[in-house]
Amino acid sequence: MSDLQLTGGKEQLFNTDIRQQIDQWIAKYPSGQSQSAVIPALHILQDAHEGWLSEPLMDALAAYLSMPTISVYEVATFYTMFELKPVGRHKISICTNISCLLNGSEQVVEHITSCLGAGLGETTSDGKFTIKEVECLGACCGAPMMQIDRDYHENLTVEKIDQILDGIS
Repeated sequence: MSDLQLTGGKEQLFNTDIRQQIDQWIAKYPSGQSQSAVIPALHILQDAHEGWLSEPLMDALAAYLSMPTISVYEVATFYTMFELKPVGRHKISICTNISCLLNGSEQVVEHITSCLGAGLGETTSDGKFTIKEVECLGACCGAPMMQIDRDYHENLTVEKIDQILDGIS
């Protein structure tokens, strides 16, 4: 398949490297079932495009995987790990589900939003962080917890949060 490009052809949506990565995932599924690779393909595209998925990217992926566009949108909007608008360089996902809530996630949210000067669903003015509230990250035994980019941080305290944030460039 040829490179799919944005209007004007200035930015390639699927360069050779991205196609190879997606094709490796497609090869893991039975012939004719390329749509099974939609989740890893969305991760690949998001990682390659500043941490978010534009409509042209999702449209191009649907065509590449030979699946209805709406099906790609359904997956991308269902999972909190996918972003549909620009985000900061680092994404902080704070779990506020029952285990984390009972163990202090409200204080975690309050401290992080206060320290960074941005609320839930917002990006800091310097573009460094986007803060998200998420339903569950599956680490209830380490509550309260958060995920920064792909790293889990459990048993959070104010001091631990400060150390983690100070260590991010």
